[in-house]
Amino acid sequence: MSTVICSCILGDNAKVRLKLSKILHEQASDLYGDEPEADSVPVCEIEMKGCRREFFSNPTGQPLSIGQPVILEADGGFDFGIIYSTGRIAAKKLSLKRTANGVEALPAILRPADDDDVRSFTEIRHREPEIRDACLKRIERHSLDMKLVDVDLRLDQQKLSVYYTATHRVDFRGLVRDLAGEFKARIQMVQITTREEARRANAQGPCGCVLCCSSWMQKIHANPFAEKPQITEGNGGDNHSFNTIGLCNKPKCCLSFSKGSHKGHTCRNNGWPSVGEMLKTRDGDAVVEGVDQQKKSIWIRYEATGQKRRISLDQYNAFTGRNGRK
Repeated sequence: MSTVICSCILGDNAKVRLKLSKILHEQASDLYGDEPEADSVPVCEIEMKGCRREFFSNPTGQPLSIGQPVILEADGGFDFGIIYSTGRIAAKKLSLKRTANGVEALPAILRPADDDDVRSFTEIRHREPEIRDACLKRIERHSLDMKLVDVDLRLDQQKLSVYYTATHRVDFRGLVRDLAGEFKARIQMVQITTREEARRANAQGPCGCVLCCSSWMQKIHANPFAEKPQITEGNGGDNHSFNTIGLCNKPKCCLSFSKGSHKGHTCRNNGWPSVGEMLKTRDGDAVVEGVDQQKKSIWIRYEATGQKRRISLDQYNAFTGRNGRK
């Protein structure tokens, strides 16, 4: 997979995400009613660089709107972010994500950002190619077996986060010393997965849309669906990797959301069975796992042995004609 294409929260893809969030907020009263917020301190969901979204409390007392830049409380400093969701929507998302800690435990929004803050953030983003090249040179000098994905210099320039992928443990102590001496900042090395790498890329998928993990998904799962073979074979038994593998070189997240459509799909109008339908064969009871009308084939799985088999529609009709359907 290629490196990060656009992880800026002021780019065009970010504007699309914010537009979707505004649409959701316009429908908030229809989704959750008009009850007031239970928390005394308002909660906001903030988008930061790399498509990261975190929750912050808003003790300022100022009403904040979606798309508004703000200055955030960070680890011993401050950072820059964009309001992604507020009010009832943000509180609902927070309740779904975490319930053990209250709003008081969240980091706070310090103040709305002004033009100078936005200008400083833009200047730091323009410096990142230079910072990235310096990191690559240091990695090559130390002969480290790792892939540099992205760099993130905080707005106060007191912390530099280096995101990388590696197949094994990397001793980067020498690299950290060199980077700390050059940039006069605290260095944080963050090892991420290929899914997180794709999320930070903020790119378009083969469908032409922005990646699900970059646009609207709240959490990246290690395995978005537990039964990958059933999904692949349920679509006809052919492993078209270009249709099932995403930019992260893992099964596409969208397959997990289309999985239910296969189970609920019925084709009785054309004489085809529905996925999940039971039938009796000479080898025992079987269940229909996939239907491919173009190839005129049906995938079945024997319940006793778990063995899978592809049969034609004529064979299926012969089975059901002799024994009937359950």
